[in-house]
Amino acid sequence: MTGYDEIIHKAWEGFDASRKIIKVEEISAMVSTNHVYRINFEDGDIVIAKLSSFGRYDHFKQDHRFIHTLANNLLYPFENVIGKSLLKNNRVYTFRSKQGKEDIWVVFYNPVRVNKRMPKRLDEKQIRMFGRQIGRFHKACSRIRNNFPKSSKTLRADIHALLEKIDQDGDSFGTKEQVELIRHHCNQFLKNRLKWNVGTFEIMPVFIDWNIGNFSVTDKMELYSRWDYDWFRMSYRTLDFYFFSRICSDVGDRTVFTYNIQTMMEDRFLIFLEEYHKVNPIKANEIRFLRESYRFFILNYVIKDGSYFFAEQYAKKLKKEALEIHLPAIDRDFDPEKIIQALKLKEETSKK
Repeated sequence: MTGYDEIIHKAWEGFDASRKIIKVEEISAMVSTNHVYRINFEDGDIVIAKLSSFGRYDHFKQDHRFIHTLANNLLYPFENVIGKSLLKNNRVYTFRSKQGKEDIWVVFYNPVRVNKRMPKRLDEKQIRMFGRQIGRFHKACSRIRNNFPKSSKTLRADIHALLEKIDQDGDSFGTKEQVELIRHHCNQFLKNRLKWNVGTFEIMPVFIDWNIGNFSVTDKMELYSRWDYDWFRMSYRTLDFYFFSRICSDVGDRTVFTYNIQTMMEDRFLIFLEEYHKVNPIKANEIRFLRESYRFFILNYVIKDGSYFFAEQYAKKLKKEALEIHLPAIDRDFDPEKIIQALKLKEETSKK
């Protein structure tokens, strides 16, 4: 029995010691440091266990309670899209295993049913259907935003945490020039989040990581099921859009991946936004904030937490690309005004 298997057994004993586990199978994608297992019981039932040590336990516990609230409160046709956590005493059950420096957390899920995976490259008709579907899904998530308590995680706090890490141990982030580059982009984000008046944006559940291995669809590109909630947070819907641009990209899904900003300037992403906008209108300043959403993604998930979240071979590659390619490209290669004009969005108070 591996160390993780032992933790799973202990976690399950704390949940329901009367039911015996006969087999634990790892089904992780092996991209992140999180681990996912299929648990088989004597009676033939199956449960999914997720193990994580990324971030903070209180955030882990809060996120999964929020996800369970979302799963239970979404209405038709999205009522079965999100996997439901197992409850004990009417609360999401989580288990914490803390031994020395090792701090690992467990949550159990009912298995989600899987329909069809998205094509690796979408045609225009599929992009349009996907855009309308995501517009409806975001609208459904927005409708229940008041069912959630205030989240303890904010974008601003995460960027300030990165700045504090730089002050404490700048050498671990690269050369002096690279550290100054990171600091510059942190300050740009903090300045521009005010410039584009994010206080008027809705706070709603977002998953951020919408790669095609994380959800399934029907033949009509309707959302059927969504799993993998590693980057879930309560925030602005704009955080989801970068990954939608990757799904719509002309290159399509790739085994060897990178996080370049140029996918948000492709005409194919504009097609997605046109259809999304028809069912769930977008504001001009939200389009401008797409740049900051992407900047936050690179700074927070790749540079600040990448070495904790991604498997080592991915973390090193992605961080190197972020410093040498992606951060320098942010203010050079993304032009929100092109999108605003194409969508014929009305001008808002804040000017570029």
